[in-house]
Amino acid sequence: MKEQKYQVAVIAAMKAGKSTFLNAVIGADVLASESEACTVCRTDIRPIDASATPRLLEYRQGQKKPVVIAEGDSSVIRQKFLEQTHKLRATANHDNTTRFELEHPIEAINKLSSLTGFTLVDTPGPNEWESAGFSTVSLKQTALEALRTSDAILFVLDYSSFKDNTNSELLQDLIAQRGEFLAKNTGKIYFILNKVDRKAEGDRAIDDVIADLKQALIGFGIPDPIIYPTSAWQGLLAKLIQQGTASDSHLKNFKTFFSAKYAIENEEGDSVTPAPKKIAPQALKDSFIPTIEESVIQTVVQNSGWNLLSDVLASLIKAGKSIEDTLNTRFIGWEMEIESLKQKVEEYRKRAISAKRKVEDVKNSVEQQKQKLMKGFSKGINMFAEGAKTNIQDEIDHIAHSRSAKPQTKIQNNPQKMEIQEFNTDKLGGIIEDLTEGILDFFPGLRGLSKIFRVGVKVGESLLNSLTKSFPEYLNSQDSYVEIEQTKIADPYKIRVKSKKDAETIKLTINQFCAPHIQNLWLETQDRLVRDGTKFREELVQIIQNDIQMISNELSDYLGQTLEIEFNINKIQFPKFKFKGIDAVIQHQQDIIIGNKSKKISGTCCQPDYYVDIPIQGNVYDIDLKETARLIQQKIDEQVSRNQHLLEQVIDKQVSKDFRDAEQQINDYMNKFQEQFDNVLRERETREAEKEQILATVETQKVKLNEYLSELAPIQASLNNWKAV
Repeated sequence: MKEQKYQVAVIAAMKAGKSTFLNAVIGADVLASESEACTVCRTDIRPIDASATPRLLEYRQGQKKPVVIAEGDSSVIRQKFLEQTHKLRATANHDNTTRFELEHPIEAINKLSSLTGFTLVDTPGPNEWESAGFSTVSLKQTALEALRTSDAILFVLDYSSFKDNTNSELLQDLIAQRGEFLAKNTGKIYFILNKVDRKAEGDRAIDDVIADLKQALIGFGIPDPIIYPTSAWQGLLAKLIQQGTASDSHLKNFKTFFSAKYAIENEEGDSVTPAPKKIAPQALKDSFIPTIEESVIQTVVQNSGWNLLSDVLASLIKAGKSIEDTLNTRFIGWEMEIESLKQKVEEYRKRAISAKRKVEDVKNSVEQQKQKLMKGFSKGINMFAEGAKTNIQDEIDHIAHSRSAKPQTKIQNNPQKMEIQEFNTDKLGGIIEDLTEGILDFFPGLRGLSKIFRVGVKVGESLLNSLTKSFPEYLNSQDSYVEIEQTKIADPYKIRVKSKKDAETIKLTINQFCAPHIQNLWLETQDRLVRDGTKFREELVQIIQNDIQMISNELSDYLGQTLEIEFNINKIQFPKFKFKGIDAVIQHQQDIIIGNKSKKISGTCCQPDYYVDIPIQGNVYDIDLKETARLIQQKIDEQVSRNQHLLEQVIDKQVSKDFRDAEQQINDYMNKFQEQFDNVLRERETREAEKEQILATVETQKVKLNEYLSELAPIQASLNNWKAV
């Protein structure tokens, strides 16, 4: 249990109280909760012993060792964390920080000594994806990875956004777009309706708000959403008071906002408010923070522990049953006539050869399925490449068209009013149909990608508008309009600038527009492909398990009939507890690539780099937009080739391992009986006189084995009852 990893991710829109909620679970006011200090990257909160010194670490791309940002008590770490967050936002993450790690005691799990691998994950919300001047793609990537890989996901929602029947941005931008995925993972998703202490006298009842929220979530495709109301602020203050770590400010806030509702009447009929220390236990309970901790965090651990123990117990039972079959075979082998035994050994040898041929047939079938899986990923990646290249070409063509259009044409230079650019759907529609033909049935995510690429993706403003704002003199702008030049431009795809500095800045502007837009398309592509691929792989594991199980059962039935004894089922097992999806293996492979400096590769599967060095022609500084488009498209093709290779490696490695695991189990089963028969034959030829003594020994071993197996039965029953609870 101590070696296992447990991950509980927390996602929220800004101002929903995510940091306060996390602080309440941690039991310390350590994460800054000011609204402007948005989550700029993932923060992993890992538990340490209460006697250890808390630390804040920062991990940067390309560096194995983290940087120690702060060390000390909660107030020190909180201030340093806030300063570092502001710095990252101000510099647009110049240091390439990938994540933070907070080592701190977590009060919610301090009684669970086995949770050394537990992690609370603070992830950025949708409105932080739109952060100006920051890598919004990496923020979005963090949240989507958490959705796919965490043992539990907590969506923190702001009560204030729902009390008037208004929809949260979080629901629209995150949940609604992935309702199908969330619906299939309802057992690990919880919704925390925070700030219920903000309810005013005239507001609707909390239960009514929860009922409406539940209906909204059902509408998004989540069949039975689990919703907990909470006041994280009240829970945090109550915990701090109970621990004796509350500051004067904390005490003041508790008295101001929460003490009044715990006032009681004395004998004289006057209202008296007890001291915060006396109120704190009930206030903590009323905050629902303990309920959430017990229902969510401890349940995650319990389920994970159940899976681990279930796997171990199944292995022990299987081993015991295997020994039982061996003893029965040995007993029968000594009882029958030796000539009859030789005949049966030869017949079994033929059966085993036939079984191995059937296993080879399963292998060929699995290989075909693996190729389908690779094909699905390849199609999706190619869709991304064609869609991204078409979109970039459309942006470039839009600039050229504006520079060669009629003089009366005007394009508003207002990013809020710019028409969102779309793909060339006529051209792309045919490409998509060709790419997805014959594969949509088992890779439905491609349908979602097809929709994305057909209707386009919002980019905020066009590339033309981005360039016009920075260089109106080169794109003929005047005031708030783009005035088209009266004289026809010889080549609208070429921009002539005055200086090398301007040319370099235009290059940078083009890259700053294209890179995040293309990366966002890739992120959506990868998210859908990984979800489909993981599901497909799980189904393939089931197919392998069933097919090999059938071969094993046929062999067992034959042995039982020919030896006239009852054989146990040789259960082909795939441990639930260690089963990893494609996403986890991709991430592991990327960590190896990034961490190995001798194999440093820019633009890995989730972190593509589309920066291109646009050539400047001649001394007059002409920028050729056609060449620009070609270079960007070439860069996309390079990224696609690299990503396809990585994904094919991951898929081949995983599926091949899945089959080998099952093949090894059936081979061990076949070889065990072949070896047992051969051993009995050899012994019969040299130790026939000891027959009665050997049979007696086998009988004694069978009795001991039955005693062992009988001890496992109540353990299994107890484990099943635990799961039921």
